[in-house]
Amino acid sequence: MRKVVSLYTGAGGLDLGLEAAGFQTAVAVEMDKWACRTIRANRDWPLFEDDIHNVSSEELIAAGGFENDTPDLLIGGPPCQPFSKSAYWSQGDTKRLDDPRADTLSAYLRVLRDLRPKAFLLENVQGMTFKGKDEGLQLLKNIINKINQETGSNYSFTWRVLNAADYGVPQMRERVYLIGARSGQEFVFPSATHTSPASSQDDLFIDTPWNTAWDAIGDLENSEESKDPRLAVGGKWGELLPSIPEGKNYLHHTDRGDGLPLFGWRTRYWGFLLKLAKNHPSWTIQAQPGSSIGPFHWKSRKLSMRELCRLQTFPDDYVIEGGRSEMQRQLGNAVASLMGEILGKNIRDQFFNDRVDLYTHKLMPSKRSDVPPQEPLSPVANQYLSLAGEHAAHPGTGKGPVALKRKAMSDV
Repeated sequence: MRKVVSLYTGAGGLDLGLEAAGFQTAVAVEMDKWACRTIRANRDWPLFEDDIHNVSSEELIAAGGFENDTPDLLIGGPPCQPFSKSAYWSQGDTKRLDDPRADTLSAYLRVLRDLRPKAFLLENVQGMTFKGKDEGLQLLKNIINKINQETGSNYSFTWRVLNAADYGVPQMRERVYLIGARSGQEFVFPSATHTSPASSQDDLFIDTPWNTAWDAIGDLENSEESKDPRLAVGGKWGELLPSIPEGKNYLHHTDRGDGLPLFGWRTRYWGFLLKLAKNHPSWTIQAQPGSSIGPFHWKSRKLSMRELCRLQTFPDDYVIEGGRSEMQRQLGNAVASLMGEILGKNIRDQFFNDRVDLYTHKLMPSKRSDVPPQEPLSPVANQYLSLAGEHAAHPGTGKGPVALKRKAMSDV
């Protein structure tokens, strides 16, 4: 088993995938108490329940048993949204890696510098690569170049945005993955293996359709857990959900949809009253959804924890600790485990020349052929009928009420 140092481990989604690929988590760092309880309930990994800034590289070396060797792989998904110190880091000065004011990404890089793993894998939100908002990407390049100069390493740096559905995960989930090797070898990302049924006839190289929500959770539709009354959707809009078709959201009830004109076009978040479709991958699982934010089950209820685990391709025997909100946050923030398995096998194959099966995966859902028809729709409940009428559409990017309010405040 090749040894992994895991930072920002969360509930362990990436670690579980790498475990299926033949890696072993030698030491992990996670500060959220519920995620730590989840890890301890399932695995006996050496675990620091603390902020990574409070855990020294020497402590990681000792806990992981790396006194006479280096880790095979450093992994993590540091929460990089703000990059509040991007200007401070613009010159790529590695001395600042030890500054206690450093952000989460620089803490990851500090461990990279000090432990010098043979390879690294970093996962993050797609927005990290957007033009004009790619401070984190530029920071990584600058600091890794400095680390190479100072340590004599030759870390490569390759990134790509991947949609998990294109690799067999039954969920539309786009994330950026950054992978490098100390030897300087460039990582070649594996090609997509699954595609939309609508486009499969146009692609001569991919003929396997996406795995669907039904493939993942169809057998749980009437499980005991699915009958839990706490899965009922309450709040102001809960009784409107049965009138929305599978795979649709509130846009069904606009003047451009097929329902009643209850809302203005694009005046709500995409996830508002969003439902799964049996014949389509799940929409992205959210970490902190509001009471009316999906995705919801096609039976017009919340998804059970086991269903959420299946959609994230966690092993079936894995238990998530905490109440509903804590469990939802852990799973919504996790990496889909199958992505870890696929990338882990390719890392072993390319960087370590290990003999691995690149085509058969333990965490890949099985296809189900017994897909039932769509759920019948209910009429719109009486309490919503008064909303029917003309509603203005959203005026466009930067012109909505929230954007105008922010602009007015910035002009003061």
